[in-house]
Amino acid sequence: MSPPNFVSQRVGNKPTSNNTSNTSRFSLCNRNISVDGITILSEVPVNVALSPFSSLPHNSDTDSIPPHILKSVASKSKNGAFLGLSVKQAQDRILNPIGKLLNRKFLSLFRFKIWWSTISNFRSAIHPGASHGDVVLCVESGSTKVRGQKFSSCAYLHVGDNPYELMRDAFAAVRVHLGTFRLLEEKTVPKIVDKFGWCSWDAFYLTVEPVGLWHGVKSFAENGLPPRFLIIDDGWQSINMDHEPALQDSKDLTTLGSQMLCRLYRLKENEKFAKYKSGTMLRPNAPKFDQEKHDAMFKEMVALAEKKRKIKEEGGDVLALPSPKTIEFLNDDEDDRQERGGLMALVSDLKEKYQTLDDVYVWHALCGAWGGFRPGTIAGLEAKVTSAKLAAGLQNTMNDLAVDMIIEGGLGLVNPNQAADLYEAMHSYLADVGISGVKVDVIHTLEYVSEDHGGRVQLAKAYYDGLNKSLQKNFAGSGLIASMEQCNDFFFLATKQVSMGRVGDDFWFQDPNGDPMGAFWLQGVHMIHCSYNSLWQGQFIQPDWDMFQSDHICAEFHAGSRAICGGPVYVSDKVGHHNFDLLRKLVLPDGTILRCQHYALPTRDCLFENPLFDAKTLLKIWNLNKFAGVVGVFNCQGAGWYPEEHRCRAYPQCYKSISGVISADDVEWEQKDSTAVYRNTEQFAVYLHKSDNLTIVKSNEQINITLQPSSF
Repeated sequence: MSPPNFVSQRVGNKPTSNNTSNTSRFSLCNRNISVDGITILSEVPVNVALSPFSSLPHNSDTDSIPPHILKSVASKSKNGAFLGLSVKQAQDRILNPIGKLLNRKFLSLFRFKIWWSTISNFRSAIHPGASHGDVVLCVESGSTKVRGQKFSSCAYLHVGDNPYELMRDAFAAVRVHLGTFRLLEEKTVPKIVDKFGWCSWDAFYLTVEPVGLWHGVKSFAENGLPPRFLIIDDGWQSINMDHEPALQDSKDLTTLGSQMLCRLYRLKENEKFAKYKSGTMLRPNAPKFDQEKHDAMFKEMVALAEKKRKIKEEGGDVLALPSPKTIEFLNDDEDDRQERGGLMALVSDLKEKYQTLDDVYVWHALCGAWGGFRPGTIAGLEAKVTSAKLAAGLQNTMNDLAVDMIIEGGLGLVNPNQAADLYEAMHSYLADVGISGVKVDVIHTLEYVSEDHGGRVQLAKAYYDGLNKSLQKNFAGSGLIASMEQCNDFFFLATKQVSMGRVGDDFWFQDPNGDPMGAFWLQGVHMIHCSYNSLWQGQFIQPDWDMFQSDHICAEFHAGSRAICGGPVYVSDKVGHHNFDLLRKLVLPDGTILRCQHYALPTRDCLFENPLFDAKTLLKIWNLNKFAGVVGVFNCQGAGWYPEEHRCRAYPQCYKSISGVISADDVEWEQKDSTAVYRNTEQFAVYLHKSDNLTIVKSNEQINITLQPSSF
């Protein structure tokens, strides 16, 4: 996205430009691509073509598109155009310059990690060129067996006078053209969006088990903040490694990333959960849980795994070392195995005791587990371990253990023709035992294994179609959170039914690379990702800003953003480690939240600035309530992307107090019909949360503000 270099004026509720004709506003003339006569790309190669939106046939079934979307797209068709290209020889991957972008600010949202940031057998992405200002279009199939040489619509350009309406109009046009996805406004979002929840991940990691889960829910409920949804994250599935017995749970999941080499060997829960008996936690003498004891045992397990790793690297024998212990708080009497109730009994007991717990979600990877399915273990599903290869365009993304491990172990891929059967089998079982939704993770593994499956587009379509059908049948059409999904393959192919997804990297409570200041600067990076990614991803899905920990050193910083993000609020607190005073500012006594009407987005004056490491810009995000607007201001300065190191790290020279201004004009009032009239309001009552101050200001009156690092 790039700002205008002509002056626009606000007339009433919206700015205007001088173009009033019905002809396309885009043109390709003298090797320049222009809009309203203003050059956007210069030195455009002769093999690049520009086609107005209305000149190409569209692939969608117009009967399935709401009439108001069709009408809006048709009325604004002059604002859009497609880029196409042709090459002399058919190829599976084409890197084609499309011109130079010079002397213009622009906003680029790129895949810094593998997971995060015409429909044919090809997909496309924009790359930087070797020379200053060069823009390169990468068109690729993901398979050396799928080649092409002529493409009429591999990129779409759109122009508008309002940056937020521009994004909506552009993706509405692409929705009409492709017909492979639906916009957020066409779908129902999961019920959890208006509620408070708890996720197990940061409390237990892979050692999650029934007793700890129970005491986690109990800890919140007994303090007047009952979770309305629970996410049982990674650690509940029946998985093992290729060298272990085929039908037994893995005995060693303590080495960093070890679960990423594991494959799913059965659809039901693992032994830790299977041994749960109905009523166990309802008894007066129910098992106790000690988070400190758990954490101490976990550290011992990790230390043992690290010791084994070093001995192996040195060629030593690890047989003399003790076997890792499974952290469990349930006793399992072999004589009473027939009384096991498993996941169904646990969910039933939780809902009986905590009757406001509406939803229980569980985690799974798109392909089952991190390493997919173990061949030959699940009847009716044909799986094959397939070599995984990173796409050439992703070689310079952030070094990632998950990627390394998946490439090392390959992926147990279920035959794409059985993708619908795969999800039906997984999800129908979960629905039967009381699970109402899933968090689907590790979504972009498909692009590693598309060589023999018609390329990444065809493989993705098979899996996403199966996923959407199962979501509709088993989880009320909306019970799914997408994670590690930030690539256009997912958004253009998977979102016919999927309506919620993560818009940022994980919440990291500390820097995994060891910078002690990472506990601070990583939080600012997280907020920048979520707010800017929502500009385009919010057209497809309800943005989810992820969990955080309420007792973290920057918990209030996170809480401030979640309060106005427009999505669900959930935490990953360890059991008994909570800041209830903070949570009560976010959550009502019945476990619901006061959610804004829109999703939070950066204000106009932030769109083409750098709130991470320019040492001058505050992040400002706006949202709307029914009769009011909200602006959140955050000092996120102090970190950013280091291309030469392929990672985010500190910019200590930017970690300092920053000054800026706010006003009622920062709110995009016209984005909701109910608030559009406020654009013409002369005065506003402004409440400043942190200073507890209420004042009256004029609509364009600016309020000066200075924020310390990592504050809001």
